[in-house]
Amino acid sequence: MADRPALTALAASLPSTVPFVGPETQERARGRPFRARIGANENGFGASPLVAAAIAAAAPDMWKYCDPENFELKTLLAAHHGVAADNIAVGEGIDGLLGLVVRLYIEAGMPVVTSLGAYPTFNYHGAGFGGRLVTAPYREDREDLEALLAAVRRENAPLVYLANPDNPMGTWWEGGEISRFIEALPETTLLVLDEAYGDMAPASALPPLEVARPNVLRMRTFSKAYGLAGMRCGYAIGEAGAILAFDKVRNHFGVSRMTQVAAAAALADQAYLRAVVGRMAEARTRIGAIAAESGLSALPSATNFVAIDCGADGAFALKIMQELIARDVFVRKPMAPGLDRCIRVSTGPEADMAVFAAALPEALSAARG
Repeated sequence: MADRPALTALAASLPSTVPFVGPETQERARGRPFRARIGANENGFGASPLVAAAIAAAAPDMWKYCDPENFELKTLLAAHHGVAADNIAVGEGIDGLLGLVVRLYIEAGMPVVTSLGAYPTFNYHGAGFGGRLVTAPYREDREDLEALLAAVRRENAPLVYLANPDNPMGTWWEGGEISRFIEALPETTLLVLDEAYGDMAPASALPPLEVARPNVLRMRTFSKAYGLAGMRCGYAIGEAGAILAFDKVRNHFGVSRMTQVAAAAALADQAYLRAVVGRMAEARTRIGAIAAESGLSALPSATNFVAIDCGADGAFALKIMQELIARDVFVRKPMAPGLDRCIRVSTGPEADMAVFAAALPEALSAARG
């Protein structure tokens, strides 16, 4: 075999993979589309009508580069949250920002702390920059704050990741517990507090927004409640110095001009956001009822998805997921031990819920047979 340029030792050690197998990949392999796309925690209710109008109006200007400072969007977000624009960093979704955080704070061999089974993109970036993953198991289907803190102290970890509400279980801690966790962290440990589902959570789940601490970054997104998953726009809220550090490594043209326009329009329609969050809550109740009709139980959720306890082990839950996929219903499931007894179903319009309601008893019967 001919010589070729060599990858770095770190890159050569990594698998060529992505954290998720997308529904499009599965549809190509299956040769047909899904009837219900309720596995990726997308907002099937869609974005505000103001977004489509803003996109149409902005389309003729797409020959221009985006504003690399994200100035207008940062200004709007700062006003929305009652902070300064210097406390906001905009990026290509929370996923993109997670990669920047790891790059900024982790060198090869350094420990990064997270929960076993938590959002895998953080692990993907941690490995990609040579970090050493240290995990704490969930306890009673929630991320274990005490175990995470113990791991941070034991490892002298510079970085810890926590999602509240949580993915993949949909559970949450009250804001007071999160505040106590923050107070107990060493000042030299950065907390990435992923609040992607914060717009759907009870107000009591979100601690007060403080931007004086240099060791806390809170992440928000337009992908979930705002319905802009395809646009890739998220943002970090934090102390001005910590936010300024993103300029050292970020892709300054990474958030497209159209994305900035769409996000600004979505943010402007808070009435629509409230209505969609209400529809998500109704759909969560519907998913719980569908599960109960088949003798399964739904975990309490503060997100746009519901984890359904299938009542047995991970292998049985996997069979149910596979049988649902065979019936053209796209769902996912947690894979970590203890969590893997569940499947995870995203909220969506009634048409999707009806497809799921019809398919679940058949899938369950096939999995048992």
